[in-house]
Amino acid sequence: MVKTATRGVELEPIDRLEEKVRLLVGMVERMKSEQASAAEENQRLARELDSMRARLSAGETLASELSYLKEERDVIRTRVGEMLEQLEALNL
Repeated sequence: MVKTATRGVELEPIDRLEEKVRLLVGMVERMKSEQASAAEENQRLARELDSMRARLSAGETLASELSYLKEERDVIRTRVGEMLEQLEALNL
């Protein structure tokens, strides 16, 4: 009986160590899963960022084009106004 009690006492620290190792393994597995999820989210956000940069670039191009077209419209408006004045001066 003494052997059994001594043996039970000797295994107790090993049992605690085994439980701690199991907990640690579980924690490492969770961390790996979380890291994989974070990497996927990072890739998704990088793609979204690239898409937003492309849209911003397209928007800037359109804004530049719009500005150019407005300037061109003003030039044409001025020239048409001058031509109308010249026609009125002819008194036809």
